Amino acid sequence: MERPKVIFLDAVGTLFGVKGSVGEIYSQIAQEFGVQVPPDTLNKAFIQSFKAASPPIFPGAEQQDIPQREFDWWLQIACHTFERAGVLAQFSDFSAFFSELYIHFGTADPWFVYPDVLASLINWKGLGIQLGIISNFDSRLYSVLQDLQLREFFSSITISTQVGAAKPDRQIFLTALEKHNCPPELAWHIGDSIKEDYHGAKAVGLRGIWINRNGKS
Repeated sequence: MERPKVIFLDAVGTLFGVKGSVGEIYSQIAQEFGVQVPPDTLNKAFIQSFKAASPPIFPGAEQQDIPQREFDWWLQIACHTFERAGVLAQFSDFSAFFSELYIHFGTADPWFVYPDVLASLINWKGLGIQLGIISNFDSRLYSVLQDLQLREFFSSITISTQVGAAKPDRQIFLTALEKHNCPPELAWHIGDSIKEDYHGAKAVGLRGIWINRNGKS
């Protein structure tokens, strides 16, 4: 197999994952604001709210407005999550709660790096392969990577909110390839979503590699 010029990786679910579950973290921080709700209830509600949300893309938004748009996008999801869980009205100040939650997910605290990641990145770097990230996450990705001590490995980071296209849309892959001046056939993309990562990459001509992080068949 020919060695790639560039290996792109997805971020959440591929390089790093949530400690415990989103529901556990939401529940923990909600408790600080005097609202008791079981993590499982929140986890189910979050998954439904997240799936129902439109993709995190803001066509036509000015670059400086994107962080606010990202914040508002996640605020909607959090709002719907607690609404589905039936406890939204229990918050005396939901926006203060959400601000704390949002900042928290921009740090290393709620995340852990998968055990195979560091050795792989060091190995690929040693082989002279360029590394990039293609992610549907948001601008907080830069601070998370920095805090998790992964930032230095990547010469490009391409995120949906800044490109105005989310995986599996071909535009996000093409934008990432341009940054490396690389034709699709010389690049791989590794990710944990069959649809977004594997099929998305293959449709553009990259070698798609699916990483099965939670033993799904």
